[in-house]
Amino acid sequence: GALALALLGLAATLGASPTSGQRWPVPYKRFSFRPKTDPFCQAKYTFCPTGSPIPVMKDNDVIEVLRLQAPVWEFKYGDLLGHFKIMHDAIGFRSTLTGKNYTIEWYELFQLGNCTFPHLRPEVNAPFWCNQGAACFFEGIYDKHWKENGTLSLVATISGNTFNKVAEWVKQDNETGIYYETWTVRASPGKGAQTWFESYDCSNFVLRTYEKLAEFGTEFKKIETNYMKIFLYSGEPIYLGNETSIFGPKGNKTLALAIKKFYGPVKRYSSTKDFLLNFLKIFDTVIMHREFYLFYNFEYWFLPMKPPFKPPFVKITYEETPLPTRHTIFTDL
Repeated sequence: GALALALLGLAATLGASPTSGQRWPVPYKRFSFRPKTDPFCQAKYTFCPTGSPIPVMKDNDVIEVLRLQAPVWEFKYGDLLGHFKIMHDAIGFRSTLTGKNYTIEWYELFQLGNCTFPHLRPEVNAPFWCNQGAACFFEGIYDKHWKENGTLSLVATISGNTFNKVAEWVKQDNETGIYYETWTVRASPGKGAQTWFESYDCSNFVLRTYEKLAEFGTEFKKIETNYMKIFLYSGEPIYLGNETSIFGPKGNKTLALAIKKFYGPVKRYSSTKDFLLNFLKIFDTVIMHREFYLFYNFEYWFLPMKPPFKPPFVKITYEETPLPTRHTIFTDL
């Protein structure tokens, strides 16, 4: 609409030109440490309540690697979201020597809504994000949770030595990849379409871990593995700036107001119902004004949803991502 075109012009005036020379997709930013969370950010469900340190396995242990997948919020709503293929992914490990099982998963510290939308706080000029995500490791696999409405299947067998190497990688990955990103943004729904931004979520962690296992020589079984993604479709994104350049003392008040107006429907919520209502309000704005403000790498981008794009500009998919091929000759077992 007219507002979107005006914002395109505003971005150009600011020098936030459509990204000539920009590398696509935009690389996910890594950090040197994980900052402390703000007390304002509160979780309805405690993050990783039974978490435990990752044990050191004996080198000659034989460990099964298990694919775990179940509907989001299955513990509360059963298979409800499974009908829409809205799934959560994790990895299980089963030690042959000890008989012990373990689960590792990567998810939001303060639930999905807080990672997807910010809060507008009267005492803070910029939108306030509670968007950290992290890995959670704990002993045990809740078999019923995964089997009843989802998947628990063997995908590979590794040695204790390989497990220990991947455990060290997980620790490093967890300290440097600190925030959750809901959206995958592409130019169109078709195959081979340009990807502008990749999500960074539970399934992304699983895929990264599988890839690291393949680098260490793991050979995966030939089975189909599907994952959920939430796509936004837009024209080439326009870089707008970071929190300081937009909302700081010398920031652009017009742009700051436009971003806060976009996120205006979002209220602090305590229930799934409230999150879904906010989600629908935002997408009413997306459909009416054909615009979306994306927060990625702690920077803001404008996504122009102009013709030939048609509403609703968003799609939840459940598609195959094949298991990786081992990178080297596997000699650990």
